[in-house]
Amino acid sequence: MRLIRAFTLLLVLVAPAALADGTYQVELILFRQNGEPAATNQPAPENWAADARRLGADNQTSTSLDALVSKLETSTGYAVLLHRAWQQDLSATPDKVAISSGEEQFGHFPIEGTVSLSLARFTDIDANFWVNQLDEHGVLVTSERMRQATRVRNGELTYLDNGSLAMLIKVSPLPAPR
Repeated sequence: MRLIRAFTLLLVLVAPAALADGTYQVELILFRQNGEPAATNQPAPENWAADARRLGADNQTSTSLDALVSKLETSTGYAVLLHRAWQQDLSATPDKVAISSGEEQFGHFPIEGTVSLSLARFTDIDANFWVNQLDEHGVLVTSERMRQATRVRNGELTYLDNGSLAMLIKVSPLPAPR
């Protein structure tokens, strides 16, 4: 009897971690809330993508929140800056992805940032984005930063607010291959 209880306890402790690992669909919408003052004026660092793997075309997938993006774009109060979807293997170890938009100039993009995701019972998200102003020569003049860290339920659309910049993010498990 003692052995059965010990075995059951071991299964309870190990099973959630084993079930959590897998491939997930991540979709992110970064947008500006017009009329809100810039939350920060902190220049993007030169090593903004340090320790992050670049989101390549092979990882990107089709987006599913297009209707929501369309509503934001037609509204006078919002401007969509970035909309990306990708597949990512998640585990308890944080995995950081670098995302950018626009033409790279001297190591910076008009929009650049990282999303670090880790998985246990919930998903931990650490998003760090900069919306950059580059001069006519491509030199970084100023940046607007959004930094949010939160814990969310898998499959739910989550709103992250940072004053003038905001984000919608959804992390959903993909079915296991047969």
